Amino acid sequence: MSDQVLVRLDRVVDDFCRRVRFFNEPMTKSRARVFVLQHRQNTRHRNSVLKLKVATNCPDWDTRLKIIGACAQEIIADHEHGRGRPHWQILEELGQHIGLSLEEIRSAKPLDSTLIAWAAWEGMMANRHWLEGTIANTCAERANVPGYGTGTMRDHGWFGLERERWGKLFNLKGEQLDFFELHEQADIEHSDTGWQTIAKYARDLHVEDAVVEACRRNLLVWELYLDGIAAAGDNLP
Repeated sequence: MSDQVLVRLDRVVDDFCRRVRFFNEPMTKSRARVFVLQHRQNTRHRNSVLKLKVATNCPDWDTRLKIIGACAQEIIADHEHGRGRPHWQILEELGQHIGLSLEEIRSAKPLDSTLIAWAAWEGMMANRHWLEGTIANTCAERANVPGYGTGTMRDHGWFGLERERWGKLFNLKGEQLDFFELHEQADIEHSDTGWQTIAKYARDLHVEDAVVEACRRNLLVWELYLDGIAAAGDNLP
């Protein structure tokens, strides 16, 4: 059945949400600041370079256009969820709300762990079957869909958890937490597109095992990326 591969993918995402220390350890101000500095760069790199490699390999025209449209929301302008702002710019605004200067945010360099993650994703998104690339595009966004992990994350998704934690930690409210709010909405849409594409094509193309393994490996890289942010935050004064 086409939905059986989705059940297997959901198990991999649930395990990811339950084990990653970034989700399950307390958020600190230093971890939050490093997240802004790294994730602004990661958002721009993944959506201007890596995801477009997947779109290039994709033979299904509708799926290709959806990938390009999602990338445009992230790096050019999101009129549907972000009031015309790209997601990296909204993250810059969040960074300023928690005490970072725009100069600090824009001059930040990628951590070694971030560079390693980019190199790993390059191999998983540019040189693989297009359905494996589709999983690489959407598996971490899937963690923003309620139903995975435990507690607040299970009820509201990863960024629902962060909206709650950052709001308490920095006394932020409303529009100051826009980055997490818009991603809850946008990532449900983007990840649903990926999951539906897998359900539609994976069985007929005989790549069900390959896409599940691609999901597992990509989430291992996301774990490395997030653990690197946590460690760098812990090492700040």
